[in-house]
Amino acid sequence: MTTSPLRIVVAKPGLDGHDRGAKVVARALRDGGMEVIYTGLHQTPEQIVEAAIQEDADAVGLSVLSGAHMTLFAKVIELLKAKDADDIVVFGGGIIPEEDVPALQEMGVATVFTPGATTTEIVDWVRTHVGAAEREG
Repeated sequence: MTTSPLRIVVAKPGLDGHDRGAKVVARALRDGGMEVIYTGLHQTPEQIVEAAIQEDADAVGLSVLSGAHMTLFAKVIELLKAKDADDIVVFGGGIIPEEDVPALQEMGVATVFTPGATTTEIVDWVRTHVGAAEREG
């Protein structure tokens, strides 16, 4: 039995114009054997969810540096549920205050990587948690 690589959409929602971290994470995931679709800058939650569905993604990784993380993550999760695609794992990172992480997780964000997280940590987490969700599904 062969298993296909995990498919991960890496996205930059909102008006944030800095994508170096998202590109570094996308490359690390790709180098870790995953198929990565990077959506580019200034994506709306609707565009991100549409890309995730069209690409048959296993997970969406959102990079938010703008301070709008509570709104943007909530909207992506809401749209995934509305499109019956809430089996797509949502994780994220960026400049997100530690005190906001529990609320994000409560709304359905699987995990949040804050500054200082290594690409190895991120790749290992995706392999373990997204891969596990795929094996169970």
